[in-house]
Amino acid sequence: MPGRAESGAAVAVVIPAYQAADTIPGVVGGVLRALPGATVYVVDDGSRDETGDKAGEGGRGKGVTVLTHPRNLGKGAALRTGIARALADGAGIVATLDADGQHAPAELPRLLAPLARGEADLVLGARARTAAMPRRRRCSNWLSAALASRIGGQPIADAQTGFRAFSRAVAQAAPPAGSRFDFETAFLLQALARGFRVRSVPVSTIYEGGRSHFRSWADSWRVARVFARYGRRILLGAP
Repeated sequence: MPGRAESGAAVAVVIPAYQAADTIPGVVGGVLRALPGATVYVVDDGSRDETGDKAGEGGRGKGVTVLTHPRNLGKGAALRTGIARALADGAGIVATLDADGQHAPAELPRLLAPLARGEADLVLGARARTAAMPRRRRCSNWLSAALASRIGGQPIADAQTGFRAFSRAVAQAAPPAGSRFDFETAFLLQALARGFRVRSVPVSTIYEGGRSHFRSWADSWRVARVFARYGRRILLGAP
């Protein structure tokens, strides 16, 4: 069985960022206040604005490292870079959140709690499907959660959230394919298929801040292809 998250393990926070100069200072500052002992990795994914500079300004000497892609490779590629660096530096737990201000850093301790107690291997920050979430997103969020629950045989409240925390064992599992938004879906479904314990923690539903870089048709198609790989589980349920 997958190993338990160990209480007291070193925590790393990975923030993939693209064209986020306006919001990244607040996100980094919020993380440092919520988890003053954590190491923070901001992955500037080929931004053409001052994202990298803004991310580093408030974090110099406070455990913030800015990693840079010379060109835009996609959110999944940025997550892969940040997670790999966190593991190389000895992180026992990795948390991820977006750079656009749609995840509240103050909720990070609550997200980490099930890992520290050894109750989960992967924790999802689950947003309520309220009017604060655009209607189209509410529909896709419900459908993806239902499919992920079917695939994993565990209740999944929000399969689309990028606000997550997971153990080193989950992070060390073979990284899934995908370099854009499909990476997060593939990461979750792979963890479920391998029997890792997934838990959900309610978090705020925020749809303000920076502009989303999710491309409705192209990225939705990529995500659909990930779910299609688990067609047998969707039809028959988890073994």
